[in-house]
Amino acid sequence: MDPIQFYKCLAEETRLRSLLLIAREGELCVCELMEALAESQPKTSRHLAQLRNCGLLLDRRQGQWVFYRIDPALPPWARTVLEQTAESNPGFLRDSLGRLKHMADRPGRCCPTS
Repeated sequence: MDPIQFYKCLAEETRLRSLLLIAREGELCVCELMEALAESQPKTSRHLAQLRNCGLLLDRRQGQWVFYRIDPALPPWARTVLEQTAESNPGFLRDSLGRLKHMADRPGRCCPTS
């Protein structure tokens, strides 16, 4: 992973917030990220695709839904950056985590597996 590419991929707030949420939760569905970020499906999906293209995320399909997780091949230094960013800035994710916590039906409940 090229450090310049890594930081360019994180230079947009929605992408950074998405990546930190996924790192914290292990795996999130697009519907969960939409709720946590209070963003539309097209905007959320576009940023997730960019993170996947950067080599930061992997996705898996379950029916019509897509779930994202951190690429296990992400170098240790990049994982450390994400961990330190989240730990050192607890307020950055506070509202997003609150919305996620209060989401009524989380996967596998909100996202039908057809």
